[in-house]
Amino acid sequence: MLNYVWIALIIIGIFTAIGKDINDEVANTYRNDVPLTTSFEITKKNTSLHPSYEGYLLVQASVFNHFYGITSQKNDIRQPVVVTFQSPDKINLELSIDDTTPELWKKMAQGAGKENTLTASVTNLDINGNQTVVPITVTFEKISFVKMKAVTQAAIEYANVAVNISIGLIGVMALWLGIMKVGEEAGLLLLLTKVMAPITKRLFPDVPPDHPAVGAMIMNIAANMLGLNNAATPLGLKAMEELNKINPKAGTATNAMCTFLVINTSGLVFIPATAIAIRAGMGSANPGIIIGTSIFGAGCATVIGIIAVKLLQRLPRFKKELETEGGKENG
Repeated sequence: MLNYVWIALIIIGIFTAIGKDINDEVANTYRNDVPLTTSFEITKKNTSLHPSYEGYLLVQASVFNHFYGITSQKNDIRQPVVVTFQSPDKINLELSIDDTTPELWKKMAQGAGKENTLTASVTNLDINGNQTVVPITVTFEKISFVKMKAVTQAAIEYANVAVNISIGLIGVMALWLGIMKVGEEAGLLLLLTKVMAPITKRLFPDVPPDHPAVGAMIMNIAANMLGLNNAATPLGLKAMEELNKINPKAGTATNAMCTFLVINTSGLVFIPATAIAIRAGMGSANPGIIIGTSIFGAGCATVIGIIAVKLLQRLPRFKKELETEGGKENG
């Protein structure tokens, strides 16, 4: 079912992006092929095979808003540019994108496949004498289907992220599943299961006390308590796999699965090692200051979650009648 939800969201996103792009094309939001007349402040002249001038493109806020049919620009614009004379009839302008660049120009640069520059052709530029500010007419490069390009780029980027995460988990999963197997063969998991039996019997009454799922769940909870998120992931997957083996209806979550999921996602933690490491890496003066609040917050979430799941399990609407593997017996 979740796959269908994701497919529906992707389709909605694609059609929404296409609709926005078509609207931008009809309204000519980016003023394609429309010249903008403004001013160029010259700060430096470079002499080479193709002479160029460095300086600033000056656009009054009122002119910018009127040109693009918006009202969002409040301050006059002064953007660094380089004007290059490729030939007497061909003059190019390259505008550098920075923090002061209007959001619309930033979107245009992204739509053109660039992050830091926006290019334009120049006409009516006459530089004579010692003038430092001269009139200039620019026509920015044609921009189209910005939203669709953004959706495509995001899909590619997150596909790469998914691959990187998956590959990164291989080593962690191999390590901790191996440790769990060694502990199982050495009898440590059995010993840990017996020690924790009074608690696990109350939390998971449907799971046999000596079942491998109990050991995997205990190891997962212990890893989460130590803030070892990556280590907890393979153990959690192993626990769910074992719980599904004693599930009379595979694929449907049992009470034990729901309870374990609540404990796992509530993030019960004693030492938030990952968060502390991130804070330390970012230069925090006191990275361990979050320990107390993390324990309190996660503890509250765990307690409330367990209470909620146990109450819901008792309601007739959410009760699941367990059937024998062979189905109901004939009367």
